[in-house]
Amino acid sequence: MVGVLAEKRGKDLERRPTQGELADLWRRLRRNRAAMAGAAVVAVFVLLALFAPVLVPFNPTQGNLNDRLQPPSATHWLGTDELGRDLLSRILFGARISLQIQIVAVVLALVVGVALGSVGGYRGGYMDNIIMRAMDVLLAFPGIFLALAIIAALGPGLLNLMLAAGISSVPQFARIVRASILSLKEREFVEAALALGSGSGRVMFRHLLPNCLAPIIVQSTLRMATVLLTASGLSFLGLGVQPPTPEWGAMLSNARSYLIVAPHVATIPGLAIMVVVVGFNLFGDGLRDTLDPRLRQ
Repeated sequence: MVGVLAEKRGKDLERRPTQGELADLWRRLRRNRAAMAGAAVVAVFVLLALFAPVLVPFNPTQGNLNDRLQPPSATHWLGTDELGRDLLSRILFGARISLQIQIVAVVLALVVGVALGSVGGYRGGYMDNIIMRAMDVLLAFPGIFLALAIIAALGPGLLNLMLAAGISSVPQFARIVRASILSLKEREFVEAALALGSGSGRVMFRHLLPNCLAPIIVQSTLRMATVLLTASGLSFLGLGVQPPTPEWGAMLSNARSYLIVAPHVATIPGLAIMVVVVGFNLFGDGLRDTLDPRLRQ
């Protein structure tokens, strides 16, 4: 009888969102104009990145020196760069490279950070101390400097750039998940699951992690913007994606010498970085406001 009551109590406290609640979340997100504007920017960015090979009017790595530093025209909608390459084509393929970096880096940070935060928060004791002190060491360095140190050790390149951006984002995920686990593991539905004989693995994957999804989703969205800034900064310094691969930070770096004679060469990739970063931040803030029960009206 006690076991049945415990199971019922646990299920009541662990109740999953119903369709009506999900519809309510969508309505509140839709009422947030800033979040919807950010979502529109993110959607356009993803679509352009996915369909870049179909949309590009010219080869992004081949140019014509006779057309170098041309302003926007009917032939080259965004103009050309210092080697006569079409800027629109390079921006579209740069979006593809940026999205690839963001996805790989955030997924890496999410997997490693969630694993470390879950173990530390649930196990506690010396295991938690070891993991959190390691995360504190990583957090002691600004993200861009930590990524620089990793790139210096591994060398420049696309793969190493993804690893550097991902590793520098691990502590944020670890701390958020650990805090969520610490607040959840003392709840009655967890005690009920343990009383019914559930093992640690089942409690973690069946009861704890699903209830941590909201902060994980918000953090993932916001880290997409941070990863883009980190990757662009490293490429700007010549430590990220190497020529002739089109990448927004590298394009901005190459355009520094032509700011006076051809400002569009630097302005366009700079605007692309700014718009996408703002879009992810607006969308992430909107998700946070929608999913946080303390902010619901």
